[in-house]
Amino acid sequence: MKRLFAPVDIASLVAFRIAFGTLICAEMLRYLLKGYVTTLWVKPTFHFKYYGFGWVADLPEPLIYAAWISGAVAAACFALGLFYRAAAVWLCVVQTYFFLLDETKWMNHFYLTCLLAFLAILVPCHRAFSLDAWRKPETRSDTAPAWALWILRTQMGIVYFYGGLAKITPDWLLRAEPMRIWLRGKGGLLATEAAAWTLSWGGLLLDLLIVPLLLWRRTRTAAFIVAVLFHLANSRLFTIGVFPWLAIAMTTLFLDPSWPRRLLRKERPTVPASATYTMGRGLAALLTLYFAIQFLVPLRHFLYPGNPDWTEQGHRFSWHMMLRTKASKCRYFVTHADAPEPVKVYPTDYVTDYQAMKMSGRPDMILQLAHHIGRSLEARGYRDVEVRVKTEAALNGRPAQDLIRRRTDLLQEKRSLRNYDWIVPLE
Repeated sequence: MKRLFAPVDIASLVAFRIAFGTLICAEMLRYLLKGYVTTLWVKPTFHFKYYGFGWVADLPEPLIYAAWISGAVAAACFALGLFYRAAAVWLCVVQTYFFLLDETKWMNHFYLTCLLAFLAILVPCHRAFSLDAWRKPETRSDTAPAWALWILRTQMGIVYFYGGLAKITPDWLLRAEPMRIWLRGKGGLLATEAAAWTLSWGGLLLDLLIVPLLLWRRTRTAAFIVAVLFHLANSRLFTIGVFPWLAIAMTTLFLDPSWPRRLLRKERPTVPASATYTMGRGLAALLTLYFAIQFLVPLRHFLYPGNPDWTEQGHRFSWHMMLRTKASKCRYFVTHADAPEPVKVYPTDYVTDYQAMKMSGRPDMILQLAHHIGRSLEARGYRDVEVRVKTEAALNGRPAQDLIRRRTDLLQEKRSLRNYDWIVPLE
C-alpha cells in the first residue's frame, strides 16, 4: 500500500492530459462540423433513456449547441492545463449529459470518456507543462502520487480484461463470428478463413493478457508495440471513431512514468526517498465505491438467462466491444377501441432513421417506443390502446427469428431490471 502514496514522475500523467483533451476536443468539433449533433440530439423529438435516467431533460436547440461547444472548449482547456479542475468538471458534465440524453448513441468509448473525465477531476495532471503551472508557479510539481497513475491504469485494465472476458463465447471461439462477416468484404488475405480465426483468437488473447504483459518489465516494450499495432489495425479495418487513439493514449500509462522525458531527452526529477503523499478518507471511500461498481457491473449479465448479445440484458456498461452483428427490422401493430383490427406503425413514424436502426434489435428500446406510441395515441383521445410488435433479428449470420413474442401487449409490460420473459430465446 505504501507504494500507492510514493511520488512518481508526473510526465506520463501530463502526456495523458494532453492526449485525452486533444482527442476529445477534436472529436467534439468533428461531430459539430459533420452535423452529428443535429442528427443525434437536436432532430429527434423523442429520446430513448437508460433505465433510471428518464429524468435527464432535453435542452432547447440553442442550448444543445452551446453545451456541446462549451464541452469542446473545456476539452481544449483540459489539454492546455488551463483552469484544469473546472475544465475537467465541466467536460465530465457535458460528456455525461449527452451520453445519457439518448440511449441509441451508446458506444463503449463514449462511456469511457465520461469515466476518464470523472477520474481526471481527482488526478493532478496540471502541475507541470500547463498554463496553470505557469500562472501559479507555487502549484508546480515534477511528481504526483502513484495512486493517481494507478487509478487510470486500473480503469484501462478493466476495459481490456472485460473486453476479453466477453469474447469467451461459442460464436467468437468456435465460429469466428462475427469477425468472418466483418472481413468478408475487405478482400485479399483479410477475407480468408485464416484471417477470421487469427483475428478472433488474437483479439481475445491480447485483451486478456496485455495488462499483465505491460506490468511485467521484461515484456512491457514488446507488449506495448503489439497493443499499438492492434489498435492501429482496428482503426484501419473498422469504423470505430476515436477509440483506437484513446486506447493507445491510455496504454502509454503502463510505461515507465518518465517515458515522455526519455523521449524528449529531458532529465528526470530528483525525488527524496522519504517523500510521500496522502489521501483523504473521503477520496479513498469514493474511489473504493467507484471501482467496486466498475468491477461488479460488467458481471451482471450472468444474472440473466440467454445470450446478452441477443437479449441485450446486461450488455451495456460491460465492455462488450465489437462482439456481434445484428440485423433486425421492427414494425408495431396498434389496436384501440375505434380500430379493433391491427394498424401497422413503423418506428420512423415516431423517431429518426438513425434511432430506428439502433432500436430495432434492442428489446428495452422497443419497449420504450411502444409506451411512447401508446401515450401519444391516448393523448389524442384513443381508448383501450394495445401495442404489439413484430421484430425479426439475425445474430452473427444466423437465420432471422422473432426477438419479441408477437402476442405480447407491450403497454402491459414495465421497464425493470428483471428478466424480460417476453423476449424469444435465441435458437
